[in-house]
Amino acid sequence: NAASRIQRWALTLAAYEYEIKYKEGRNHGNADGLSRLPLTVKDEKASIPGDTLLLLQHFDETSVTSSKIKRWTLKNALFSRVLHYVKSGWPAKCPSVEMRPFFDRRNELSCQDDILLWGCRVIIPPEGRKEIIQELHEAHPGISRMKSLARSYVWWPNMDKELEGCVLNCDHCQQVRDKPPEAPMHPWEWPSRPWSRLHVDFAGPFMNKMFMIVVDAHSKWMEVCVMKTITSENTIAKLQQIFSTHGIPDTIVSDNGPSFTSREFKQFLQRNGIKQIKSAPYHPASNGLAEKAVQTFKQAMKKMKSGTIQEKINNFLFRYRITPHTTTGASPAELLMKRKLKSKLDLVFPNMEEKVVNKQNIQKHYKDKTAKERDFDLESKVYAKNFCSGDKWLPGYITEKSGPLSYRIRLSDDNIIRRHVDHLRPRQTADPVITPDFVIETSTPSEKKPLKETTQSETTEPRYPKRQKREPAYLKDYVR
Repeated sequence: NAASRIQRWALTLAAYEYEIKYKEGRNHGNADGLSRLPLTVKDEKASIPGDTLLLLQHFDETSVTSSKIKRWTLKNALFSRVLHYVKSGWPAKCPSVEMRPFFDRRNELSCQDDILLWGCRVIIPPEGRKEIIQELHEAHPGISRMKSLARSYVWWPNMDKELEGCVLNCDHCQQVRDKPPEAPMHPWEWPSRPWSRLHVDFAGPFMNKMFMIVVDAHSKWMEVCVMKTITSENTIAKLQQIFSTHGIPDTIVSDNGPSFTSREFKQFLQRNGIKQIKSAPYHPASNGLAEKAVQTFKQAMKKMKSGTIQEKINNFLFRYRITPHTTTGASPAELLMKRKLKSKLDLVFPNMEEKVVNKQNIQKHYKDKTAKERDFDLESKVYAKNFCSGDKWLPGYITEKSGPLSYRIRLSDDNIIRRHVDHLRPRQTADPVITPDFVIETSTPSEKKPLKETTQSETTEPRYPKRQKREPAYLKDYVR
């Protein structure tokens, strides 16, 4: 019938990749002769190139046909029983385990010319499944496309698994298959101290030059070096220049380039006690910190239009180092140098030094209103404040000025102490008394009063009044 014929056409055309195009009737060469007579052409044999025209291939005797499917269906014990149940009716329960796929679809099964159908799909017996799978996989489609094509024509139990196995076991399909999904990200451990692990990579050729990028994993500090050549010798020279400023790291992470895998470079690392970690071959994401630094460097250099290459590098590095990093939240300079680098942006803040000096001058002005400037020369006799038991003031003389307002004093017992000028006061000595040759006494000896001598232990009145002391109120309730 027509349905079977269409299915055979579909199976025949499934082996080809073709495109259907519309062609107007006047362009047809086989139109009726009364309205559209063909042009008179010479009877020449046209050469048909095999690579431009699609020819219908001849199917050999091994191709699966409806007659073969009918014969296999009648000979197969399981399929013959299913065919019998479809024609005469199904039992109430599933007769066997192998009959379960057909029993579950019993209401959708039919037969035509002793060939089982599930809907409009032909059920293929085991004898013809291998040929059908080979026909479906002729153009090496993927699993999804192969399943979609098969579901339009045929079916048998566990067909999807067999189609998947065919694709997975095909060497040609596996050799050109896309890469698998990316593995979960495994971030590098953050070093506990700066300049412990460095990530190194080359950038270029870029702007007709090669650059070496070095990034500190802790602080994200970046170094950029212009390279004449990326040989191991030049690479070692640039690293030594960087190490002379920041010190030798513990670990260096690099790719598998010849500059980092040479014997000369390995000997350089061994001499300095540096451990090398190389990323996986052809997987730059393993050294992602350096790769991201290269990308950041290139984008910044492209945006700057004026200046030489070295001026652009200096400008980029300075801005990069003072900018807080998105990962650490602090600038690379703060984490590496423990301080902020001064930039032009700092000029917007008020001058703290000038502000502090003004405040100090104001404090000094009010303090000096009640202060008295005192200065002592060397060998000056003074009284020094005694903060221990005994006399309140100790006599001595100045031996050294130890500070702007402090002195060293040698006491009478030869001990040397250091006192602030506020704890010193000058020590006056008695002036010599000059008596004349003849003295007229005007009073009796008993009326003479001794002159009040100025002693060295004389104390001056305190500058500030003493604090008044009184008993607490709660002590009034006690009898003494």
